[in-house]
Amino acid sequence: MPNKVIFKNKIGYFNKKILVPGDKSLSIRWVLISSICDGISKAQNLLKSEDVLAAIQAIKKLGVKVLFNNNICKIYGVGINGYKYKKNIIINANNSGTLGRLILGLLIDTTFPIKVVGDKSLSKRDFVRIAQPLSKFGANFQLNNNYGLPLIVRGSKNLKATNYYENRGSAQCKSSIIFGGMKSNGRTIIKAKKSRNHTELLLKHLRLPIKIKKKKSFDLIEINKVKKISPLNYNIPSDISSSAFFIALTVLSKKSKIILKNVNVNPSRIGILTILRKMGVKINLVKKRVYKGEQISDILVKSPKTLKAINCPSKLNSSAIDEFLLIFLIAAKAKGISFFKNLGELDKKREPKTKMGIKNFKSNWYKVDYKK
Repeated sequence: MPNKVIFKNKIGYFNKKILVPGDKSLSIRWVLISSICDGISKAQNLLKSEDVLAAIQAIKKLGVKVLFNNNICKIYGVGINGYKYKKNIIINANNSGTLGRLILGLLIDTTFPIKVVGDKSLSKRDFVRIAQPLSKFGANFQLNNNYGLPLIVRGSKNLKATNYYENRGSAQCKSSIIFGGMKSNGRTIIKAKKSRNHTELLLKHLRLPIKIKKKKSFDLIEINKVKKISPLNYNIPSDISSSAFFIALTVLSKKSKIILKNVNVNPSRIGILTILRKMGVKINLVKKRVYKGEQISDILVKSPKTLKAINCPSKLNSSAIDEFLLIFLIAAKAKGISFFKNLGELDKKREPKTKMGIKNFKSNWYKVDYKK
Protein backbone atom coordinates (compact mmCIF):
# COMPACT_ATOMS: atom_id res chain seq x y z
CA MET A 1 0.00 0.00 0.00
CA PRO A 2 1.41 3.44 -0.92
CA ASN A 3 2.02 5.80 2.00
CA LYS A 4 1.12 8.96 0.07
CA VAL A 5 -1.35 10.26 -2.46
CA ILE A 6 -0.32 12.74 -5.16
CA PHE A 7 -2.84 15.22 -6.57
CA LYS A 8 -1.63 16.54 -9.92
CA ASN A 9 -4.48 18.97 -10.58
CA LYS A 10 -6.04 21.50 -8.24
CA ILE A 11 -9.74 22.28 -8.26
CA GLY A 12 -10.42 25.67 -9.78
CA TYR A 13 -13.14 28.07 -8.69
CA PHE A 14 -16.69 26.83 -9.20
CA ASN A 15 -20.32 27.93 -9.00
CA LYS A 16 -22.53 24.85 -8.74
CA LYS A 17 -25.99 23.70 -7.71
CA ILE A 18 -26.25 20.04 -6.66
CA LEU A 19 -28.56 17.51 -4.98
CA VAL A 20 -26.85 15.08 -2.61
CA PRO A 21 -28.28 11.65 -1.66
CA GLY A 22 -31.01 11.16 0.93
CA ASP A 23 -30.54 11.54 4.69
CA LYS A 24 -29.28 8.30 6.27
CA SER A 25 -31.09 8.75 9.59
CA LEU A 26 -34.40 9.43 7.85
CA SER A 27 -33.85 6.63 5.31
CA ILE A 28 -33.38 3.98 8.01
CA ARG A 29 -36.30 5.28 10.04
CA TRP A 30 -38.53 5.31 6.94
CA VAL A 31 -37.64 1.67 6.20
CA LEU A 32 -38.41 0.50 9.74
CA ILE A 33 -41.61 2.52 10.20
CA SER A 34 -42.92 1.63 6.73
CA SER A 35 -42.44 -2.06 7.50
CA ILE A 36 -45.12 -1.83 10.24
CA CYS A 37 -47.50 0.44 8.34
CA ASP A 38 -50.81 -0.86 7.00
CA GLY A 39 -50.37 -0.67 3.23
CA ILE A 40 -47.74 0.30 0.68
CA SER A 41 -45.30 3.11 1.46
CA LYS A 42 -43.20 4.74 -1.26
CA ALA A 43 -39.95 6.69 -1.01
CA GLN A 44 -37.89 8.70 -3.45
CA ASN A 45 -34.22 9.61 -2.96
CA LEU A 46 -33.74 6.82 -0.42
CA LEU A 47 -30.05 6.60 0.44
CA LYS A 48 -28.56 3.47 -1.15
CA SER A 49 -25.86 3.02 1.48
CA GLU A 50 -24.83 -0.23 3.17
CA ASP A 51 -26.63 0.82 6.37
CA VAL A 52 -29.94 1.42 4.59
CA LEU A 53 -29.63 -1.73 2.47
CA ALA A 54 -28.99 -3.68 5.70
CA ALA A 55 -32.24 -2.26 7.10
CA ILE A 56 -34.08 -3.45 3.98
CA GLN A 57 -32.58 -6.94 4.30
CA ALA A 58 -33.58 -7.01 7.98
CA ILE A 59 -37.28 -6.34 7.35
CA LYS A 60 -37.30 -8.83 4.48
CA LYS A 61 -36.25 -11.53 6.96
CA LEU A 62 -39.30 -10.54 9.03
CA GLY A 63 -41.68 -11.21 6.13
CA VAL A 64 -41.91 -7.71 4.62
CA LYS A 65 -41.96 -7.33 0.84
CA VAL A 66 -39.69 -4.64 -0.64
CA LEU A 67 -39.39 -3.50 -4.25
CA PHE A 68 -36.57 -1.13 -5.27
CA ASN A 69 -36.70 0.13 -8.85
CA ASN A 70 -34.64 3.09 -10.08
CA ASN A 71 -35.14 5.83 -7.49
CA ILE A 72 -38.42 4.48 -6.07
CA CYS A 73 -38.59 2.10 -3.11
CA LYS A 74 -41.88 0.42 -2.17
CA ILE A 75 -42.40 -1.31 1.16
CA TYR A 76 -45.49 -3.46 1.66
CA GLY A 77 -46.16 -2.87 5.34
CA VAL A 78 -47.48 -5.75 7.47
CA GLY A 79 -48.95 -3.75 10.34
CA ILE A 80 -47.71 -3.04 13.86
CA ASN A 81 -47.97 -6.73 14.87
CA GLY A 82 -47.43 -8.30 11.45
CA TYR A 83 -43.82 -9.46 11.47
CA LYS A 84 -43.49 -13.16 10.61
CA TYR A 85 -41.29 -14.53 13.36
CA LYS A 86 -39.59 -17.82 12.51
CA LYS A 87 -36.93 -19.99 14.07
CA ASN A 88 -33.26 -19.19 13.52
CA ILE A 89 -33.69 -15.63 12.20
CA ILE A 90 -30.43 -13.67 12.16
CA ILE A 91 -30.53 -9.90 11.65
CA ASN A 92 -27.22 -8.47 10.42
CA ALA A 93 -26.89 -4.77 11.21
CA ASN A 94 -23.42 -4.67 9.60
CA ASN A 95 -21.89 -1.34 10.74
CA SER A 96 -25.15 0.48 11.49
CA GLY A 97 -25.68 1.44 15.12
CA THR A 98 -28.94 3.12 14.10
CA LEU A 99 -30.34 -0.09 12.62
CA GLY A 100 -28.90 -2.38 15.31
CA ARG A 101 -30.41 -0.36 18.15
CA LEU A 102 -33.69 0.88 16.67
CA ILE A 103 -34.86 -2.49 15.37
CA LEU A 104 -34.61 -4.01 18.84
CA GLY A 105 -37.56 -1.87 19.91
CA LEU A 106 -39.64 -3.50 17.15
CA LEU A 107 -38.56 -7.05 18.05
CA ILE A 108 -39.59 -7.14 21.70
CA ASP A 109 -42.73 -9.16 20.87
CA THR A 110 -40.90 -11.88 18.91
CA THR A 111 -42.27 -15.37 19.52
CA PHE A 112 -38.89 -16.96 18.68
CA PRO A 113 -35.41 -15.91 19.77
CA ILE A 114 -33.80 -13.62 17.19
CA LYS A 115 -30.06 -13.15 16.89
CA VAL A 116 -28.70 -9.70 16.02
CA VAL A 117 -25.14 -9.48 14.74
CA GLY A 118 -22.88 -6.77 13.35
CA ASP A 119 -19.43 -6.23 11.93
CA LYS A 120 -16.31 -6.11 14.09
CA SER A 121 -16.68 -2.40 14.83
CA LEU A 122 -20.37 -2.49 15.76
CA SER A 123 -19.86 -5.59 17.89
CA LYS A 124 -17.60 -3.57 20.20
CA ARG A 125 -20.26 -0.96 20.88
CA ASP A 126 -22.46 -0.87 23.96
CA PHE A 127 -25.88 -2.48 23.61
CA VAL A 128 -26.53 -2.62 27.35
CA ARG A 129 -27.92 0.91 27.07
CA ILE A 130 -30.68 -0.52 24.84
CA ALA A 131 -31.21 -3.93 26.42
CA GLN A 132 -31.76 -2.58 29.94
CA PRO A 133 -34.69 -0.22 29.18
CA LEU A 134 -36.27 -2.58 26.63
CA SER A 135 -36.20 -5.42 29.18
CA LYS A 136 -38.53 -3.30 31.34
CA PHE A 137 -41.24 -3.89 28.73
CA GLY A 138 -40.96 -7.64 29.31
CA ALA A 139 -38.44 -8.75 26.66
CA ASN A 140 -35.27 -10.67 27.52
CA PHE A 141 -31.79 -10.13 26.14
CA GLN A 142 -28.66 -12.24 26.09
CA LEU A 143 -25.61 -10.13 25.19
CA ASN A 144 -22.11 -11.21 24.24
CA ASN A 145 -20.07 -11.08 27.46
CA ASN A 146 -22.95 -9.08 28.97
CA TYR A 147 -21.95 -6.19 26.74
CA GLY A 148 -22.69 -6.13 23.00
CA LEU A 149 -23.21 -8.02 19.78
CA PRO A 150 -24.01 -10.67 18.91
CA LEU A 151 -27.09 -10.63 21.10
CA ILE A 152 -30.29 -12.64 21.30
CA VAL A 153 -33.66 -11.06 21.97
CA ARG A 154 -36.54 -13.11 23.32
CA GLY A 155 -39.84 -11.28 23.14
CA SER A 156 -43.03 -11.30 25.16
CA LYS A 157 -46.69 -11.17 24.19
CA ASN A 158 -47.52 -9.40 27.44
CA LEU A 159 -45.58 -6.18 27.02
CA LYS A 160 -46.12 -3.57 29.71
CA ALA A 161 -45.53 0.16 29.42
CA THR A 162 -42.61 1.64 31.34
CA ASN A 163 -40.99 4.90 32.41
CA TYR A 164 -37.42 5.62 31.39
CA TYR A 165 -34.88 8.39 31.89
CA GLU A 166 -32.54 8.67 28.89
CA ASN A 167 -29.67 10.79 30.19
CA ARG A 168 -26.99 10.28 27.53
CA GLY A 169 -28.58 12.29 24.74
CA SER A 170 -28.76 9.23 22.48
CA ALA A 171 -31.39 9.48 19.75
CA GLN A 172 -30.88 5.78 19.00
CA CYS A 173 -31.77 4.74 22.54
CA LYS A 174 -34.70 7.14 22.68
CA SER A 175 -36.09 5.95 19.33
CA SER A 176 -35.77 2.28 20.25
CA ILE A 177 -37.72 2.85 23.47
CA ILE A 178 -40.38 4.82 21.57
CA PHE A 179 -40.78 1.85 19.22
CA GLY A 180 -41.08 -0.46 22.22
CA GLY A 181 -43.76 1.80 23.69
CA MET A 182 -45.72 1.59 20.43
CA LYS A 183 -46.05 -2.18 20.94
CA SER A 184 -46.73 -2.16 24.68
CA ASN A 185 -49.93 -1.94 26.70
CA GLY A 186 -50.43 1.38 28.46
CA ARG A 187 -48.55 4.68 28.35
CA THR A 188 -44.76 4.79 28.17
CA ILE A 189 -43.11 7.97 29.47
CA ILE A 190 -39.56 8.91 28.45
CA LYS A 191 -37.62 11.76 30.00
CA ALA A 192 -34.88 12.26 27.42
CA LYS A 193 -31.87 14.52 27.27
CA LYS A 194 -31.94 16.69 24.15
CA SER A 195 -30.96 14.76 21.00
CA ARG A 196 -32.04 14.29 17.40
CA ASN A 197 -35.82 14.09 17.09
CA HIS A 198 -36.38 12.52 13.65
CA THR A 199 -38.43 9.64 15.06
CA GLU A 200 -40.76 11.91 17.03
CA LEU A 201 -41.33 14.18 14.03
CA LEU A 202 -42.22 11.28 11.75
CA LEU A 203 -44.60 9.76 14.29
CA LYS A 204 -46.30 13.13 14.88
CA HIS A 205 -46.69 13.53 11.11
CA LEU A 206 -48.39 10.12 11.04
CA ARG A 207 -50.70 11.31 13.85
CA LEU A 208 -49.75 8.47 16.17
CA PRO A 209 -50.47 8.72 19.93
CA ILE A 210 -47.26 10.54 20.86
CA LYS A 211 -46.95 13.72 22.91
CA ILE A 212 -43.79 15.79 23.37
CA LYS A 213 -43.28 18.45 26.01
CA LYS A 214 -40.09 20.42 25.50
CA LYS A 215 -38.22 21.52 28.60
CA LYS A 216 -34.97 23.49 28.85
CA SER A 217 -32.57 20.56 29.06
CA PHE A 218 -34.77 17.56 28.23
CA ASP A 219 -37.92 16.44 26.43
CA LEU A 220 -40.80 14.59 28.07
CA ILE A 221 -42.23 12.06 25.62
CA GLU A 222 -45.42 10.05 26.05
CA ILE A 223 -46.26 7.19 23.69
CA ASN A 224 -49.28 4.90 23.84
CA LYS A 225 -49.90 1.55 22.21
CA VAL A 226 -50.37 1.89 18.44
CA LYS A 227 -53.04 -0.09 16.61
CA LYS A 228 -52.65 1.10 13.02
CA ILE A 229 -50.21 3.21 10.98
CA SER A 230 -51.07 4.80 7.64
CA PRO A 231 -48.61 4.35 4.75
CA LEU A 232 -45.72 6.84 4.72
CA ASN A 233 -44.92 8.26 1.29
CA TYR A 234 -41.70 10.23 1.51
CA ASN A 235 -39.30 12.17 -0.71
CA ILE A 236 -36.26 11.76 1.52
CA PRO A 237 -34.51 15.12 2.08
CA SER A 238 -30.79 15.31 1.36
CA ASP A 239 -28.29 14.43 4.07
CA ILE A 240 -26.51 17.26 5.93
CA SER A 241 -23.55 14.94 6.69
CA SER A 242 -23.09 14.14 2.99
CA SER A 243 -23.55 17.83 2.18
CA ALA A 244 -20.80 18.70 4.66
CA PHE A 245 -18.10 17.36 2.31
CA PHE A 246 -19.17 19.76 -0.44
CA ILE A 247 -19.48 22.57 2.08
CA ALA A 248 -15.90 21.92 3.22
CA LEU A 249 -14.69 21.80 -0.39
CA THR A 250 -16.29 25.20 -1.05
CA VAL A 251 -14.90 26.71 2.14
CA LEU A 252 -11.36 25.59 1.27
CA SER A 253 -11.60 26.73 -2.38
CA LYS A 254 -11.17 30.27 -3.62
CA LYS A 255 -13.91 32.45 -5.14
CA SER A 256 -16.37 29.55 -5.19
CA LYS A 257 -20.07 29.13 -4.47
CA ILE A 258 -22.36 26.14 -4.11
CA ILE A 259 -26.08 25.59 -3.56
CA LEU A 260 -27.07 22.29 -1.95
CA LYS A 261 -30.73 21.61 -2.68
CA ASN A 262 -33.42 20.18 -0.43
CA VAL A 263 -31.23 19.47 2.62
CA ASN A 264 -32.55 18.37 6.00
CA VAL A 265 -31.67 21.29 8.32
CA ASN A 266 -33.15 19.90 11.51
CA PRO A 267 -31.76 22.19 14.28
CA SER A 268 -30.22 19.16 16.00
CA ARG A 269 -28.10 18.43 12.91
CA ILE A 270 -26.68 21.76 11.68
CA GLY A 271 -23.99 22.52 14.22
CA ILE A 272 -21.42 22.56 11.42
CA LEU A 273 -23.20 25.52 9.81
CA THR A 274 -23.16 27.51 13.06
CA ILE A 275 -19.48 26.71 13.65
CA LEU A 276 -18.42 27.70 10.13
CA ARG A 277 -20.39 30.95 10.35
CA LYS A 278 -18.41 31.78 13.49
CA MET A 279 -15.26 31.14 11.45
CA GLY A 280 -16.28 33.70 8.86
CA VAL A 281 -18.01 31.55 6.24
CA LYS A 282 -21.05 33.01 4.49
CA ILE A 283 -23.87 30.47 4.71
CA ASN A 284 -27.51 31.21 3.94
CA LEU A 285 -30.57 28.97 4.21
CA VAL A 286 -32.72 29.58 1.12
CA LYS A 287 -36.32 28.49 0.49
CA LYS A 288 -36.70 27.18 4.03
CA ARG A 289 -39.85 25.09 4.56
CA VAL A 290 -41.33 22.25 6.62
CA TYR A 291 -41.82 18.79 5.09
CA LYS A 292 -43.24 15.83 7.02
CA GLY A 293 -42.34 17.68 10.22
CA GLU A 294 -38.69 18.24 9.20
CA GLN A 295 -37.14 21.62 8.39
CA ILE A 296 -35.82 21.58 4.82
CA SER A 297 -33.80 24.20 2.98
CA ASP A 298 -31.41 24.90 0.14
CA ILE A 299 -27.99 25.81 1.55
CA LEU A 300 -25.96 28.57 -0.13
CA VAL A 301 -22.24 28.58 0.74
CA LYS A 302 -19.60 31.04 -0.45
CA SER A 303 -15.90 30.55 0.10
CA PRO A 304 -14.52 33.14 2.56
CA LYS A 305 -11.60 35.47 1.90
CA THR A 306 -10.16 34.52 5.29
CA LEU A 307 -10.94 31.79 7.81
CA LYS A 308 -10.94 32.72 11.48
CA ALA A 309 -9.92 30.36 14.27
CA ILE A 310 -12.62 29.41 16.76
CA ASN A 311 -12.97 28.60 20.44
CA CYS A 312 -15.87 26.26 19.77
CA PRO A 313 -18.72 26.37 22.33
CA SER A 314 -19.27 22.84 23.63
CA LYS A 315 -23.05 23.34 23.38
CA LEU A 316 -22.63 22.87 19.61
CA ASN A 317 -20.94 19.47 19.95
CA SER A 318 -24.00 17.23 19.74
CA SER A 319 -25.36 18.96 16.65
CA ALA A 320 -22.04 18.61 14.80
CA ILE A 321 -20.74 15.31 16.21
CA ASP A 322 -20.65 13.52 12.83
CA GLU A 323 -18.85 16.40 11.08
CA PHE A 324 -16.01 17.20 13.48
CA LEU A 325 -13.28 15.56 11.40
CA LEU A 326 -14.21 17.88 8.53
CA ILE A 327 -14.38 20.82 10.94
CA PHE A 328 -10.88 19.96 12.20
CA LEU A 329 -9.66 19.91 8.59
CA ILE A 330 -11.12 23.37 7.98
CA ALA A 331 -9.74 24.65 11.29
CA ALA A 332 -6.27 23.52 10.19
CA LYS A 333 -6.46 26.14 7.42
CA ALA A 334 -7.79 28.93 9.64
CA LYS A 335 -5.44 31.63 10.89
CA GLY A 336 -4.81 31.11 14.56
CA ILE A 337 -5.41 28.28 17.00
CA SER A 338 -8.84 26.70 17.24
CA PHE A 339 -10.00 25.00 20.43
CA PHE A 340 -12.61 22.25 20.83
CA LYS A 341 -13.58 20.64 24.14
CA ASN A 342 -15.84 17.98 25.69
CA LEU A 343 -15.70 15.75 22.62
CA GLY A 344 -15.66 12.44 24.49
CA GLU A 345 -18.64 11.30 22.39
CA LEU A 346 -16.23 10.90 19.45
CA ASP A 347 -14.60 8.04 21.35
CA LYS A 348 -18.00 6.41 21.75
CA LYS A 349 -18.20 6.02 17.98
CA ARG A 350 -15.91 3.04 18.57
CA GLU A 351 -16.92 2.36 22.19
CA PRO A 352 -14.13 0.23 23.71
CA LYS A 353 -15.22 -2.71 25.80
CA THR A 354 -15.76 -2.22 29.53
CA LYS A 355 -16.87 -4.56 32.25
CA MET A 356 -20.31 -2.98 32.67
CA GLY A 357 -20.72 -1.87 29.06
CA ILE A 358 -20.51 1.80 30.04
CA LYS A 359 -17.39 3.95 29.97
CA ASN A 360 -17.07 7.44 31.41
CA PHE A 361 -14.92 9.70 29.26
CA LYS A 362 -13.10 12.70 30.68
CA SER A 363 -13.49 16.05 28.99
CA ASN A 364 -10.95 16.28 26.19
CA TRP A 365 -9.43 19.42 24.73
CA TYR A 366 -8.65 19.36 21.02
CA LYS A 367 -6.32 22.06 19.68
CA VAL A 368 -5.94 22.71 15.97
CA ASP A 369 -3.13 25.02 14.90
CA TYR A 370 -2.81 26.75 11.54
CA LYS A 371 -0.25 25.25 9.16
CA LYS A 372 0.54 26.50 5.68
